[in-house]
Amino acid sequence: MRREYLFFILLITVQTFFAQTNTTAYKAGEWLRFNMSYSGFLKAGTAVLELKEKKLGNKKVLHAVGTGKTTGVISWFFKVDDRYESYFGIDKVEPYLFKRKIDEGGHKKNRQITFDHEKNTAFVQDFLKQKDTLISVKSPQDMISTFYFLRSHDTKNMKKGEEIQLDMFFDNKSYPFKLRFLGYEILKTKFGKVKTQKFRPLVQAGRVFKAQESVTIWISADDNKIPIKMRASLAVGSLRAELDGYKELANPFEVIVD
Repeated sequence: MRREYLFFILLITVQTFFAQTNTTAYKAGEWLRFNMSYSGFLKAGTAVLELKEKKLGNKKVLHAVGTGKTTGVISWFFKVDDRYESYFGIDKVEPYLFKRKIDEGGHKKNRQITFDHEKNTAFVQDFLKQKDTLISVKSPQDMISTFYFLRSHDTKNMKKGEEIQLDMFFDNKSYPFKLRFLGYEILKTKFGKVKTQKFRPLVQAGRVFKAQESVTIWISADDNKIPIKMRASLAVGSLRAELDGYKELANPFEVIVD
């Protein structure tokens, strides 16, 4: 698993568990910001995900933009400047266009993927390598549209220990993810006490993460299903992300009042 997952794994692998068919979990205007810290005390950076309504050609679509940047002392040693964009359908979450431009300590990528759902193809343009590739793919989701797609599923009756498998397309192929539901937990946050559901995505060990089950994610148990906290044990140290701000949620953000 590559380093670009560090800012967005919490956004693209856990929403399977929270969506309900009778409630819209998001809307245009939604904005989420997360603070990242390294080894529990050193500020590492920020990640932001925002959603707007746009036009792509003659289609009205939703445009999601995710950005991640290192700040402070960490940026002196390892600078990260990532930007992800996804254009997908309003009534049906089908990605039409995905853009990824990242710079992580000199590791750079600049790619664009155009999806054709009638022909079941993904046209991948690698601007750094100046290489274009046409790939056969069926019912794809990109790294960002997956976050919204999975919020439309009804999984509120999952039992502790249950797992769901899914595939996500990026770069030039589909990658499998397996996620395990761990139960409920109440977290203390800057907004107050929040009831959450806890998950563990099974990730590839070795390159970045310490072990296959080294990532834990907490999601709000209300109708918004937004990430509240993430903790990951890395090959060196650990990474933590916490929700720091939000705007224009589709539903009330539920905080427990003592």
